[in-house]
Amino acid sequence: MLSVGERAPDFILEDQDGAEVSSAALREQGCVVVYFYPKDNTPGCTAQACSFRDSFADFQEAGAQVLGISSDSVASHREFSAKHRLPFRILADAQGQVRAAFGVPKTLGLLDGRVTFVIDRDNVIRHTFSSQLRARKHIAEALTVVRRLIG
Repeated sequence: MLSVGERAPDFILEDQDGAEVSSAALREQGCVVVYFYPKDNTPGCTAQACSFRDSFADFQEAGAQVLGISSDSVASHREFSAKHRLPFRILADAQGQVRAAFGVPKTLGLLDGRVTFVIDRDNVIRHTFSSQLRARKHIAEALTVVRRLIG
């Protein structure tokens, strides 16, 4: 898995509306919080997405973009995003190429890992947090780092 201080890979993926999203373009606007999660509409992933939703204004105020990434399809993301009123983009990494580029490991060799990265404007990873079970803690950790970056 990529570590703090390493450069993040650039990527372009489709969001829940089928629009292409470029990580490089988003970084021009500020730091980017990228969170990888296993699957739409599962209890832990829903709790995590809704926690990011509930803190979204805080991330925006701190100048950060939030991106969720899983291997689910654009259609699955569209339904998941609408159902939970997610104000941020959820990206479809169906082939797992971006997940692999970040080195996000599988849990117990089976389940896609849950890892959050905070990436600054210079494309340097400033924080990572990996926990399959503490889904909500990803938000608090990321927000603390984002606020420190603008401070």
